[in-house]
Amino acid sequence: MPVTNVTHDIDTRTIVITAEFAAPRDRVWEVYANPRQLEKIWGPPTFPATFIEHNFVPGGKVTYYMTSPEGEKFGGWWEMVSIDKPNGFTFKDGFADAANDLQPVESMPVSFNDYRFTDNDGTTTALFTSVYETAEALQQVLDMGVIEGASSAINQIDELLAS
Repeated sequence: MPVTNVTHDIDTRTIVITAEFAAPRDRVWEVYANPRQLEKIWGPPTFPATFIEHNFVPGGKVTYYMTSPEGEKFGGWWEMVSIDKPNGFTFKDGFADAANDLQPVESMPVSFNDYRFTDNDGTTTALFTSVYETAEALQQVLDMGVIEGASSAINQIDELLAS
């Protein structure tokens, strides 16, 4: 399993996930830069993602939805902040209304995310950091199972990298 460590801290409003991948940094980068690859790993295994928009540049917009086994759709959006190929990227991440053109849901938490990739002679260490606006927002997503969902999504990456 790629995920090697997960921490969260209510005081600093953060979740940090560390993962190790048996692939070069450029290959791990491509998973996020290519929406067709990202669809294979974004979200838990039983909630496949469909990316509608994937403007992977600073200021770009990314929209997607995940589909539950029962067919219910759950939307999300990213606002890209910075791109540092292949070292990482930053973005705002929020919930979107899958039934309403993937418009942001203002009443749901938004996080600022920093994804960093470090090359280790052919393998990659990834550090996924999410910072929430308030402790209450962090607690809300923790209660929704964000750690389990994110960890199960990240743990799908090895299979994709091997294919």
